[in-house]
Amino acid sequence: MTESPDSGHDIPSAGPSAGPSGVAGGVAALLVRQAGVISRAQAIACGMSGRTVARRASTGAWCMVHPGVYLVAGHRPGHESRVRAAALWAGPRATLSGPAAAFWHRMLDEPPGTIGFTVPRTMHRVPVPGVTLRRRVLDPADRTVLHGVAVTTPTCTVLETAPVAGPRFLDRALQRHVGFAELHAAYCRHMGARGNRGMGELLVACADRADSVAERRMMRLLRDAGVTGWVHGHRFGPWTLDLAFPERRLAIEVDGWAWHVDAERFAADRRKGNALGTAGWVLLRFTWADLTGAPELVVRRVREVLAAAA
Repeated sequence: MTESPDSGHDIPSAGPSAGPSGVAGGVAALLVRQAGVISRAQAIACGMSGRTVARRASTGAWCMVHPGVYLVAGHRPGHESRVRAAALWAGPRATLSGPAAAFWHRMLDEPPGTIGFTVPRTMHRVPVPGVTLRRRVLDPADRTVLHGVAVTTPTCTVLETAPVAGPRFLDRALQRHVGFAELHAAYCRHMGARGNRGMGELLVACADRADSVAERRMMRLLRDAGVTGWVHGHRFGPWTLDLAFPERRLAIEVDGWAWHVDAERFAADRRKGNALGTAGWVLLRFTWADLTGAPELVVRRVREVLAAAA
């Protein structure tokens, strides 16, 4: 195996004795692995001549996606081929980053309209439509290779994507992909990076100590909406309720992200919920994502339950 200087992907070696069948086989194998896209450098490394590449491009058999990168006829364009084509153009020193990396890690269902890469400060290329290059030093601990493409690690990807995709994305990521401790460690490595301030605010909401922040936001929502009759820190048996409407037997619990990573707290919250239900209370649970992403729906739900209880 050898490595193309333009692609960063392993490709079959093609020595002087490689015949037509060997060339075709090598190209075909690449196309299968790369969702139908191939770079000129890869094709030549497989034994194809530059003249043959040019002829296939001129006849439309190979459609140029980016300079020196082609989608071969018979392969349908899609999300994967778009990302791979951008990665082939960007080269082996580029690292897929941000929402595009989140798609590659299957944290998002589709890539963004513009595929972003992090590249060394010394790398200078003329931008092409649909691709952006961000020049900065990337810690080796934040870079990995997934399905043949250099990409930021899951924690670094979440760190860069959350300020753009919002708290609901972070909520899902902490449930399914990364832990808070490793996310915080990545944040510390990125101190001072562009966009890191917004991530810092989200991280505060993830930590256990941020429960009071979420509760204050909930109380502010109720005050601004003119909803009264609630108390903060209402005692119920051995537990303390975040907010409660004792006369209507409505309890409100605000979940940050901490309960996703604290099994004991998760179990205690469920025991509290069961006890409330047995005593005839209605329990509403809201997440930080609810409070920041859909505050009007939170207030509407509270009003509905209060009206039903009345």
